Amino acid sequence: MFKSLAAAVAAFGVLTGSAVAETYPSRVITMIVPFSAGGPTDTVSRLVAEAMSKDLGQQIVIENVGGAGGTLGAGRVAKADPDGYTLLLHHIGMSTSASLYRKLPYDTLNAFDYVGLVTDVPMTIVARANFEPADMKALVEYAKANKDKVTYANAGIGAASHLCGMLFMSKIETPLTTVPYKGTGPAMTDLVGGQVDLMCDQTTNTTNQIKGGKIKAYATTTKERLAALPDVPTAAEGGLTDFEVGIWHGVYAPKGTSPEIVAKLSASLQKALKDPNVVKRFADLGTVPSSEADATPEALKAKLTSEIARWAPVIKAAGVYAD
Repeated sequence: MFKSLAAAVAAFGVLTGSAVAETYPSRVITMIVPFSAGGPTDTVSRLVAEAMSKDLGQQIVIENVGGAGGTLGAGRVAKADPDGYTLLLHHIGMSTSASLYRKLPYDTLNAFDYVGLVTDVPMTIVARANFEPADMKALVEYAKANKDKVTYANAGIGAASHLCGMLFMSKIETPLTTVPYKGTGPAMTDLVGGQVDLMCDQTTNTTNQIKGGKIKAYATTTKERLAALPDVPTAAEGGLTDFEVGIWHGVYAPKGTSPEIVAKLSASLQKALKDPNVVKRFADLGTVPSSEADATPEALKAKLTSEIARWAPVIKAAGVYAD
């Protein structure tokens, strides 16, 4: 009798889950972006949300919840109802926050369900347009000789620009004067305006500025030159070896979200990343959509796990924490 009852309950659960997935989504979905509007992650999110909205038949609205290196937005999603109507699009900071913040209000690996990877955006080392050094070699020499004068902008602790800058200063063994901002947008505005000297940021935020001559590009953090920026050498070409940094992005849902809903979101993400507009806009910004194999829960979880392990010793060695 008990076995029959258990079987009936299990069957009911499967039917209920299937029914939920069939009617999902029936209202607007909110995608939390844990950084300010106008930044590179915000740009990626809006392109993906627009394409997924078309596929799902319901609008996905972006809500920017910046602060604390992306942990405020992530924390909001971790506490949200696991009904598929609150999602998170976060970048590499999802993995580094596990070490940068010694007391997080959520368990990074276990507080979320995984939807899939979105893109892996290259970084660029850039400066104000009239910055003196002519190339990467000259930049390193200048930074070493003027370390107390050179200012480095970032979008706050845990931001992609902060991580890349921390690695840059570690590589050249020279600490620079760091100027943190509340988001990439204001940091880039001051770089363009000449108020700060250097920055390291994603191509989604720098490509158009470089092409427009508003900032000077020294290098990309890729193995090979980028098609979108063919005249910009790699960091290795400029003498900065082992400096390959990609800012990967992924979509998450609160832990406990129905597997059927997660599967539906993952399938929609895969379709969105093949959307011609997304492919073109990503290319214009110097990046490419993740493959269908990477836009899966399994691939995102594996990426997050490996990146936490990769960055933990780097952050520990730097002794830089956000709390």
